[in-house]
Amino acid sequence: MAYLSEPHAWLFALMIFALRVVDMSLDTIRVLFVVRGKKLIVWVLGFFQSLVFVVAISSVLTQLNNILNVIGYATGFATGNLVGMLIEQRLAIGHILITIISSSRGSYIAEQLRSNGYAVTEIAGRGRDGTVFELHASVLRRDVPQVETIVLEADPQAFITAEDVRPVRRGFWRA
Repeated sequence: MAYLSEPHAWLFALMIFALRVVDMSLDTIRVLFVVRGKKLIVWVLGFFQSLVFVVAISSVLTQLNNILNVIGYATGFATGNLVGMLIEQRLAIGHILITIISSSRGSYIAEQLRSNGYAVTEIAGRGRDGTVFELHASVLRRDVPQVETIVLEADPQAFITAEDVRPVRRGFWRA
């Protein structure tokens, strides 16, 4: 355990930590692009991710006697997942299908969304307590908070769900 007092042991562990953060951040973003079918970006991210991974893992395996390297590797993995999620959140890439169910204000919500440039499909439905309005709006991920605000201002009781979608072709997409 004498190596714990050596600065180079800590620096090496810190380097492994940083490499692992980069590796896992790239991994998180790469998976996002895989789901969205972005082949070229996935290839480039995969190349750099694997390059960083090989350097990080070989650094740990060549000095397994240093527990700091193992800890740096593990904490870098965990931290990289979080950093990747934060980056993904900031990028807000892709489209979301928002489904809104309102028992009384569906047409008004649709009007409000359309006046703000969003495409909305209205469907009449039957819920537990009678007729409901079901609205579908496909929006950019970065627009979800704005759409949610518009909906809740129009009907605070509205039920809202969101799911990732991949546009295939045609239709109206707010640019």
